[in-house]
Amino acid sequence: MPQGVVVTMAGFTGVSGAVALLTGLAGLRRIRRLRRAGLDVWALVKRTGAVGGEDNPRPVLQYTTEDGRVMEVASPVPASKRQPFAEGSHVLVRYDPEDPRELVLYGHERAAWEYAMAGVGAVFVLLGAGLLLG
Repeated sequence: MPQGVVVTMAGFTGVSGAVALLTGLAGLRRIRRLRRAGLDVWALVKRTGAVGGEDNPRPVLQYTTEDGRVMEVASPVPASKRQPFAEGSHVLVRYDPEDPRELVLYGHERAAWEYAMAGVGAVFVLLGAGLLLG
């Protein structure tokens, strides 16, 4: 294979891996920050209908912050068969007191996805470096 093609492949592989790695690390940092400094509150599930033709609808969650503000935020997790999010039910969320619109559902932080993204990104960065050096 010509040297220019290998360098180009290595560049694309390394850059895409770096993007995936940074995305995974940013997600893990967000989850850690909310676990450490977030406040727990029960949220009311308001609407569960699909928005814009989504296959998995994301319910709207309503909760009151520590300072008395009422927030309505789309759930970061879509409804599923295991967790249907019935309208009128309550779910435990953890929100950021500095930015109450940022939240995670208790038990649904999806840290495994973030670890997987960071891991795949690291593999692609190493693969790109191996293509350049090898």
